[in-house]
Amino acid sequence: MTSARRGNPVLLGSAGLAGLLLLLELLPRLGLVDERFLPPTSRIASALADEVSTAVFWQSLGDTLYAWAAGLLIAVVAGVLAGLVIGSVPVLRALTASTVEFLRPIPSVALIPLAVLLYGTDLGSTLLLVCYASFWQVLVQVLYGVADVDPVAEETARSFRFSAWGRVRYVLWPTALPYVFTGFRLAASVALVLAITAELVIGSPGLGKDIATAQASDAVPTMYALIVVTGALGVIINLLTRTGERRLLAWHQSVRGEVAV
Repeated sequence: MTSARRGNPVLLGSAGLAGLLLLLELLPRLGLVDERFLPPTSRIASALADEVSTAVFWQSLGDTLYAWAAGLLIAVVAGVLAGLVIGSVPVLRALTASTVEFLRPIPSVALIPLAVLLYGTDLGSTLLLVCYASFWQVLVQVLYGVADVDPVAEETARSFRFSAWGRVRYVLWPTALPYVFTGFRLAASVALVLAITAELVIGSPGLGKDIATAQASDAVPTMYALIVVTGALGVIINLLTRTGERRLLAWHQSVRGEVAV
């Protein structure tokens, strides 16, 4: 019964996707949508096959993944370190609370003029936007994790005269780790969105730039094919981060409860 329940969402999701592809094939074929603006699924698939057979596509894919991974790594490291330091010092957290709340809601796309001014269309522009957007996802989650530390465990560590590193390692970090993974999962998706956006708007090398080029040259099937690739990347990244979270946090109560259900 449990296996059937788990299989149903997969089957239903596959059926829904197949239905969507069929609908996209029929709409332009039946003349309900102008084929110039929405090509049939078969034409998009053909354009995708042509793209993946070229070295340019794989170079662009590599550029996008590199910008995504590099920006995400910088943001996660900076967010975790800043979150642990700020969250561990109540006075520092109080001093920075208003600053964090002011900077966090600023849309990263608003920084595009600054990024172009500083780095032009180079990789630095993409990294700036990716790091800025992803950093806040991680920082806020780590702050929540540090605040969730059991006061009794913290007092016990002090009673046993744990060093600062010992308190971080044995008390603070195990509590904050699930929050860190949540922040990482959110930041991974945000980083991909900003990487594609930067390439699309600024013209940095990557899939986003290729999408803009295809649109400008009226290669509509190719444009949709590349959009499909970016969507597939998002799905893959989300699946990988969720799988990694479940495996690495198998000891945590929240993950054990999720698996049991």
